[in-house]
Amino acid sequence: MVALSTERARFCSSMKRSEFRLRLAPWLFTAGFFLLWELACRIFRISSFILPPPTLILEAMWQFRSQLLFHSAHTLWMTLAGFGLAILLGLALGIAVGASRLIQVGTYPLLIGFNAIPKVAVVPILVIWFGVGWLPPVLTAFLISFFPIVVNVATGIATIEPETEDVLRALGASKGDIVRKVGIPRAMPYFFGSLKVAITLAYVGSVIGEYNASNVGVGNLMARASADFNVPLLFASLMALAVLGVVIYAATVAVERRMTGWAQRSNFAAA
Repeated sequence: MVALSTERARFCSSMKRSEFRLRLAPWLFTAGFFLLWELACRIFRISSFILPPPTLILEAMWQFRSQLLFHSAHTLWMTLAGFGLAILLGLALGIAVGASRLIQVGTYPLLIGFNAIPKVAVVPILVIWFGVGWLPPVLTAFLISFFPIVVNVATGIATIEPETEDVLRALGASKGDIVRKVGIPRAMPYFFGSLKVAITLAYVGSVIGEYNASNVGVGNLMARASADFNVPLLFASLMALAVLGVVIYAATVAVERRMTGWAQRSNFAAA
């Protein structure tokens, strides 16, 4: 009994150490990356016009902090607006495509062809239609993040086992009942998995739209910094985008774990 208790204590201690290392790893890897970057710039004497060291980028971020905060806030809301629109329409169309073979066969060529179009090429059309402002970045974010949501939701619903469907039909369930009570819950892990991809795509889409068709946003700030050859501000804008992207992605992962914790892998698989 004592040996079993000791073994259990060792196991718990090992699990805690493993969890601590996993929590610490992102910070250590990130710090190591920036340290190597700084050393490379110093040792090889790389011009700050070509590649500024992280310390110079931090100085630029502090110097232009008010502009970065202002434009980052605009980028955030435009990204979330386009992403929210993609969720609403993508979820609705994904359920329809997954539930109906006819709709799936009819819409897939259109969806694939639409997704194959580079979204950068669509921005000039959006400018012609809506002018320069907040709407082209929002629509670009929507267009670029819409397809993954549709495909993943449709896949989750369409892959219900035929045996399960036969049993439910034998019990008197209609097609709508099967989709609503089995298909949609089954598609939730697919759906939240697609959100992690779609949110980063929406983020990229809003920045592309801001760069070409907006007066605000980090993309617009980068365009002006590039025109002025202000390399530190350009890299500071990139750093602000990276931080904002990590925050948005982390928020999406937190929602996913809360909503579909039952579908997450165990700590053993993650380690």
